[in-house]
Amino acid sequence: MDLMVILNIVILLALIGLLVYMQRKHVSFSKRVFTGLGLGVLLGAALQWIYGSGSEIVAMTTDWFNIVGRGYINFLMMIVVPLVMVSIIQAITNLEKTAQLGKMAGWIIGILITTTMVAALIGVGAAAIFDLNAEEITVGQAEQDRAASLEERYSTQVEGVSTPQRILNFIPSNIFFDMTGQRSTSVIAVVIFSIFVGIAVLGVRRKNPEQAEMFTKIVNAIYAVVMRIVTLVLRLTPYGILALMANMIASTDFAGILELGKFVLASYVALGVMFILHLVLVGVFGLNPINYLKKVLPVLTFAFTSRSSAGTIPLNISAQKNALGVEQGVANMSASFGATMGQNGCAGIYPAMLAVMIAPSVGIDPFSLEFLVQLVLIIGISSFGIAGVGGGATFAALIVLSSMGLPVGLAGLLISIEAFIDMGRTALNVNGSMVSGTLTSRILGNFNTKVFNDKTAIEEAKSL
Repeated sequence: MDLMVILNIVILLALIGLLVYMQRKHVSFSKRVFTGLGLGVLLGAALQWIYGSGSEIVAMTTDWFNIVGRGYINFLMMIVVPLVMVSIIQAITNLEKTAQLGKMAGWIIGILITTTMVAALIGVGAAAIFDLNAEEITVGQAEQDRAASLEERYSTQVEGVSTPQRILNFIPSNIFFDMTGQRSTSVIAVVIFSIFVGIAVLGVRRKNPEQAEMFTKIVNAIYAVVMRIVTLVLRLTPYGILALMANMIASTDFAGILELGKFVLASYVALGVMFILHLVLVGVFGLNPINYLKKVLPVLTFAFTSRSSAGTIPLNISAQKNALGVEQGVANMSASFGATMGQNGCAGIYPAMLAVMIAPSVGIDPFSLEFLVQLVLIIGISSFGIAGVGGGATFAALIVLSSMGLPVGLAGLLISIEAFIDMGRTALNVNGSMVSGTLTSRILGNFNTKVFNDKTAIEEAKSL
C-alpha cells in the first residue's frame, strides 16, 4: 500500500478519535454530527488540493474511507426492514379503529404527492428563470456513454411498463424477497405486508384476545430490541458523516460543476425555494419553523452526505418521534412512504427541470399550458415507487421523459454533476417526508406540542 494512503488513513483515524473523545466528554449529538461534517469537508478539501480528484492515491484513500462511510450506510440499511415492519405492526395494534389507519395513510400520501407536484412547478420556474437548454451543454465521451446507458436502462426497465403495472409492483408477491430490498418498491411492499399483519391482529383481538395479547407482547419485545439496535447504529452517525463528506469532497469534479454551473445554481435555487415552502407549511400549521429546522438538521445532514432516503429512515423516525413530537405510527409511516414516493427533489424538481431543458430539442414549447399540465400530472403519478437510494432521480427522469415523448438519453448530459445535485435532492426528499409526518400528526390531533417546543428534546437525546 502507498505510504501516502496509509498516512491519510491515520489522519482519518485521528479525527475519529477526536469525535470519540467528544462523546466521552458528553458533547451533544448534534454538535458531534456537525463537527464530523466540518472535519470531513476539511479532510476532503485537503486530499483534493494535494492530490487532485482523479489521482490514484485519492481513489485508494476513498476506498478505505468507505469502510467507515458506506459501512455506516450499510448498517442503517440493515435495520430499515425490521424497523419499518415492527414499527408499523406495533403502531396499528395500538389503534382503536382501523379507520384511523386510512386517515393517517391518506393524509401522508396526499401531502407527499401534492408537495411533489408543487416541486415540479418550482423546477419548471427555475429552468425558465435560468434559461436552461440541453443544447447548450457540451457533450463529451462520458456524456455519450451515460446517454447510451440510460437508453439501455429505459429499454429494459421502463419501456412497456404502464403506470398500472408500476402500481401493481407495490403489492408483494414474496415478502421474504422484498425483505432483502431487491426492488425499488421493496419498502412499500414491506409496509403493505405490515399493515395487513397489524389489521389481522386487530381482528384476532376481537375473537381471541389472549392470542392477540401474546402476539402483541412478542412484537413489543422485538420492537424494544430493534430500537436498541437503532440507537447503537445511530451512535456511529458522526463518524459516518465524517468519512462520507471527506470522500465526497475529495472525489468531486469541481471543474465539471463550474462548467455546468448554471444548472447547479438553478437546481439548488429550486431546492432552496421548496425547502422554504416546507418551513412555511410548518408555520401555517401553528408550529415554529426555526424550532423545526434546528431539530431536523442532524437528519438532513446525514441525508445530504449519504444520498440515501431509505438509509435515513431510522434517523427520520427517531427525530420525528423524539424531537418533533409526531405520533409514533405517523412517524413510522411517513418515513417509510417518503422514502419511496412523493420525493420532492428526485421525483419532482429534477424530472421537471430536465423536461423543460430537453423539450425544445424536439420542437416542443415547454411552457405551453398543455405541456405543463401533462408534466405535473405525470410527475405526481410516477413519483410512486422511486427507489430511496442514489440513482432514484435518474429512474424518475426516465419515466417522466419517456411518458412525455422526450429523448431519455439527453438526461446523461449531467453525469459530471449528478452526485453533487443528488445530495441536495435527497435532503429535500427526507425533509418532505418529515413535514408530511408533522402535518399529518397535527391534523389528526395526536401531535405532542410539548415535545416540539422542548428545546432539549432533540434527536440526540440521552442515549446518543
